[in-house]
Amino acid sequence: MTTLVLLRHGIAIDRDDPACPDDPERALTAQGRKRTESAMRGLARLDVRPDAIYTSPYVRAVQTAEIARDVLAPRLDPVRVPELLPEADPTSLLARVHEAGPGTFLLTGHNPHLSLVLARLVGSREPFAWLKKSGVAVIEWHPERLCGDLQCLATPRMLRALGDES
Repeated sequence: MTTLVLLRHGIAIDRDDPACPDDPERALTAQGRKRTESAMRGLARLDVRPDAIYTSPYVRAVQTAEIARDVLAPRLDPVRVPELLPEADPTSLLARVHEAGPGTFLLTGHNPHLSLVLARLVGSREPFAWLKKSGVAVIEWHPERLCGDLQCLATPRMLRALGDES
């Protein structure tokens, strides 16, 4: 069985900020780090334990993947893959995961790319859900059927509520 956990990066420095670097170098804000960590604690309460973490090479996605790793799977090192860049073809990402074999894959990236991946996984031609920053979608993927079953679509607020429970 292959489970895909699509994770959108956390809150990053605003593009309109005069101190904003080029898009690939935009980092998470302090609030983005804090909220992402809380959301990942919530994801842990849903018993998500990745076998591999793939991330976009953009700074904000790498930082988000590292926070997820620290909470969910401290033994893993996130792997930067071009298939998670904002303009990447969703098919190339699914091919990479399929080549890796069964397991649970945490895939950290950007919108609209992740929403396109989600749509493709469940057989939709158009995105039907827009992942919020630090939001997740969990899909049980059946590569032999070229489709998947949506198991969970969670906003960051939902995940933070779970993560902040005692």
